[in-house]
Amino acid sequence: MKKIVFINQATGYLTIDILNEFAQRFNDVALITGSVRVQDDELNSKIKVSKVVKYNRGSNLKKASSWILGTIQIYLLLLFKYRGYEKVFFTIPPTAYLLPLTGRRFSIIIYDLYPDALKINGFKSDSWLYRWWIRRNQRIFPKAYKVYTLSDNMKDLVLNYAENVNVEVIPNWSAFSNYKPIKKEENSLLLENSLHDKFIVQYSGNIGATHNVEVIIELADKLRGHKNIVFQIIGRGVRTETIAEMIDQKQLDNCSLLPFRPDEVLYESLCSASLAIVTLDDRTADVSVPSKTYNLMSAGVPIMAIAVSSSSLANIISEFELGEAFEKDEIDGMSEFILNLLNNQSYLKELRHNSFKASNSFSKANASRYLNSYLSN
Repeated sequence: MKKIVFINQATGYLTIDILNEFAQRFNDVALITGSVRVQDDELNSKIKVSKVVKYNRGSNLKKASSWILGTIQIYLLLLFKYRGYEKVFFTIPPTAYLLPLTGRRFSIIIYDLYPDALKINGFKSDSWLYRWWIRRNQRIFPKAYKVYTLSDNMKDLVLNYAENVNVEVIPNWSAFSNYKPIKKEENSLLLENSLHDKFIVQYSGNIGATHNVEVIIELADKLRGHKNIVFQIIGRGVRTETIAEMIDQKQLDNCSLLPFRPDEVLYESLCSASLAIVTLDDRTADVSVPSKTYNLMSAGVPIMAIAVSSSSLANIISEFELGEAFEKDEIDGMSEFILNLLNNQSYLKELRHNSFKASNSFSKANASRYLNSYLSN
């Protein structure tokens, strides 16, 4: 009897899609999680769910506390309830796969690579925690049955820990794989706010200490004379109040701070953008790819990345001709790019077409690749 348990403290559509694939082939599929967020397909009813503490996206202390408590609860569940199961760890919490586990084989799906990602939180590479985590990776990665990650850049980083790791690259996909872009003249969010004739530059996501959202304020300030351009910062996070104060201090009537969009209107909100901004912190540009990138493709929205040119995000934008990538201090280049799109409708239309076309390469079919790979030796 094939038994497998997946561990992800914050389960979203990506995890659901993968588990649903495995549920078709395994007799016994289980999930250990803190929360399940359904955006598209429901979790297969045959999958057993065990709850641990919910992942806390707040301050570093709250986040770390939820990781540690969650890891303890996961360890106990694996020790007593799921002892005979094969295990697949996602990297939320990133501490769970570090457990001293015995028994059946385990695999790791790396969406964010640790300890590298800890640099965002000010951890130094010579700290004891950082060095200890490196040693654990060097021991654990080669023992894994499979290690999956999102890009070639991330694969190279994993192989830095150990050369003899079985790493496979499987890109993420959109939560809206079966959707069609909503035209501006039919977008209720735009019509309700009389924005259907505006060029909307939109950031939608977390507003944390590492998301370079201040750059958007600088852009709005620089382009405030162009009345057809509207900037939207949509989301939540620890720097929300700071961003609101910056908008108020600069008296930017072309920039709005809007609350986090609920799932039922998220796709329409993304479709309302003329240009989307996706940011990556310079210190961790290669250790993750923002999942919003794929959602924006499915909405057919051009993308402007604020990220180093060597990042996986910048590579995707270049390969599929979705837009442009800029370093965070290239304000003039970003402004020129925005104005070029505003004044060149044929170019804007081309980027929209490229974006939606690229979504075919990042579809839900990628979920089946996990299962096919797992069943192959």
